[in-house]
Amino acid sequence: MLKVAITGNIGSGKSTVSKIFGSLGIPVFIADEEARKLYEEEIVSRQVKEMFGEDIYESTGKLNKQKLAQIIFNDASALRQINNLIHPLTLERYTEWLDEYQEHPYTLHESAILFENKLAHHFDKIINVSAPIEIRLQRVKTREKEENQRVLERMRNQMPDEEKDRRADFVINNNGKQFLIPQVIEIDKLLRE
Repeated sequence: MLKVAITGNIGSGKSTVSKIFGSLGIPVFIADEEARKLYEEEIVSRQVKEMFGEDIYESTGKLNKQKLAQIIFNDASALRQINNLIHPLTLERYTEWLDEYQEHPYTLHESAILFENKLAHHFDKIINVSAPIEIRLQRVKTREKEENQRVLERMRNQMPDEEKDRRADFVINNNGKQFLIPQVIEIDKLLRE
């Protein structure tokens, strides 16, 4: 079984592309979802509070995501701290998850910051979903109702598309002009061979 990573910057459409692969019967591990679950675990929440203070969690015990985002997207050191805590645990979950899907020709691991966190060596092949910054900005603003400035701050913490395209084995262009499904089907065919 091939371990395939799918990455792409915020607003590129990697989740949409992952769903298309899923509809072809390919299991998809979504790293962001797993990371969100980790924040609710006692051992993780204790460490996050030690890093950023008790008020990083609401009185209900839920992580204040806006507050955390504001801290980590404006402080490279804080971003490194949180990534050093969450990413190894997420990778551990992924390794356990893989055991369930050994009979598939390949699996997908969806992660926005795969290259940034130096995780590429864990995978046999990498797909990058690429889209122009103007399109990505519009998608994120529509989806998350965020201001341009906050979205741009998040984008600055990600490697440029051109660099990700260069490092990836496959590139899916999600510029609104090319259809996604034929691109996914072509890659799926190559990965099954």
